[in-house]
Amino acid sequence: MLIQAFAKINWSLDITGVRDDGYHLMDMLMQPVSLADEITLRPSETISISTGGYPPCRADETNLAWRAATALKSYTGYPGGVSIHVQKAIPIGAGMGGGSSDAAGVLYGLNRMWKTGLSSETLEQIGLTLGADIPFALRGGLCRTRGIGEVLENYENKYNYWLVIIQPCAGLSTAKVFSLWKEETPTTRPDTEAALSALKGGNFPKLCGSIGNVLQPVACRLRPEIETACSALMREGASSARMTGSGSAVFGIFRNAAAAEKAYKALSPTEKSIFLCHTQHDSLRILDE
Repeated sequence: MLIQAFAKINWSLDITGVRDDGYHLMDMLMQPVSLADEITLRPSETISISTGGYPPCRADETNLAWRAATALKSYTGYPGGVSIHVQKAIPIGAGMGGGSSDAAGVLYGLNRMWKTGLSSETLEQIGLTLGADIPFALRGGLCRTRGIGEVLENYENKYNYWLVIIQPCAGLSTAKVFSLWKEETPTTRPDTEAALSALKGGNFPKLCGSIGNVLQPVACRLRPEIETACSALMREGASSARMTGSGSAVFGIFRNAAAAEKAYKALSPTEKSIFLCHTQHDSLRILDE
């Protein structure tokens, strides 16, 4: 089985509180984009994993794709295994959900391959035990995610947007970014309601004015290249540029494909990790069973 597992961006990321156990309560507006890893699943007696592509990632028991297969086997008692190959394209430590998408692809694919018959809701519950973004990666679409990732609301969205995405520096530790964020009071927050309204109605100016990420100032202090990349995207015609997730990738939004392609060509000579893509509905896609 061959599966595409797509990256995501955060149109908005806000933190609304902290639980007693230390988990942050989130309010995020997310959507898949057309950049994808490819996952190959082959029947096997045991669970194993290999990786390829760029950036290189670990092919061991710390990989979320391997952990997802193990979690599903444990939950269902399935007697066999699977050979997993992850061909990477989504940058690592970028805030684009690559690891979560890979895990979601494995859960979704193995539920079909192993004929375990679990509901989408059950797969999301299993996914949440592995990572907060995995339920969204299983569901896709334009999605508002709250709590610690367990409260998801999907919305119809007829409009997609062209993006140029840059990872201008090394990946960031999510734990470190959140730890530093707790030490300060945000001065600006995204207007998630306005961003959601703009996305549903195709109001491009309103969208550009309402998106945001409360973690971006902290991330920029750790990696000043993030702010530099946002400025470069704006200079090349982006109508808005923001960081996604806890970084370190940033995305610029463009009015059309031609404008995005022009910026991509202008910035490619100086940016090693740069992608031309667009938002979309699907977070997972089976190419071959």
